[in-house]
Amino acid sequence: MRSRKSTSTKRGFLVRKDEGPSLLGLAFSIPPLLLVLIFVGLPILIGLTFSLGFTSGPNRVVSLIGQQIHKKNHWWGTFAAYSDVIHDSRFLGDLGLTLFVTILSTILVILLSLSIALYQRLIGGKKSSLLVTLSIIPLFVPVVISAWAIHTFYGGDGFMRSFFSQFGINFPTLTSTPSAIVIGTVWTSLPFAILMISSGLQGIPDALIESAKDCGASPIRVITNILIPLAKTPIIIATSFTAIGILGSFTIPLFLGPNQPTMLGVEISNFFGSYNRPQQSLVMAFMVFMIASGIAIAYVWSNVKSARESGRI
Repeated sequence: MRSRKSTSTKRGFLVRKDEGPSLLGLAFSIPPLLLVLIFVGLPILIGLTFSLGFTSGPNRVVSLIGQQIHKKNHWWGTFAAYSDVIHDSRFLGDLGLTLFVTILSTILVILLSLSIALYQRLIGGKKSSLLVTLSIIPLFVPVVISAWAIHTFYGGDGFMRSFFSQFGINFPTLTSTPSAIVIGTVWTSLPFAILMISSGLQGIPDALIESAKDCGASPIRVITNILIPLAKTPIIIATSFTAIGILGSFTIPLFLGPNQPTMLGVEISNFFGSYNRPQQSLVMAFMVFMIASGIAIAYVWSNVKSARESGRI
């Protein structure tokens, strides 16, 4: 059955709109939607119910072997596990370190990526190509290898301390500190941000830049008034994905960070395995999920706003 169509005018042009839904498109979207619901949505729902004290059904086994399990005392559950986590002094330190590393590392990644991408877009040449190539090398290095390399490079008996000791300089040991986590997360997150931002800048027409220069615009004005605004969407995407990736990172903080406080990705693993407190670990996981959801909402809102400003929706 054919869907009815209507016409409307927009900015002086005749636009044809489909009034009826596309059944073929709906049929193609159902299988991936079901996969997401079964393998992502259902485990999230089961974990949420367990964190609220529902210990029967699929949560029965883990509730039997776990320690400090709180059972629901209302029809909707209980917030006792959440209270345990919030009043735990370790959690507040872990949360503070996680937010500090996430914010600082994301800012450094975006600043470095934007600087390299702007250098390639405005100056170009072999040096810029070489710089971009070197910057994306971490993309092909496994994270565990990168973490171990940074550990041995900045460790107490690593290259930096051995090299500077030859000149009587006591280089600080950076491993087991937040600084090492920042170095590691910037190293591993830089390639994706550079690829995303540089592709956005490369898509800006040369005519806009040349016209601005002909009108007397300085390089700073070209960057702030033309390049960055037109590449806003790739920059927002790179920022959002970088922040979410760092927020839930595990390998880098495990290899390079201190034992306490540590980032929440490591602490969740400690609570689940070492401390045998699965309910509290799920509470931490949902708190990380809520922070990541806030970043995702900001990303979606920025894209929708940008689309409305450009007239796409």
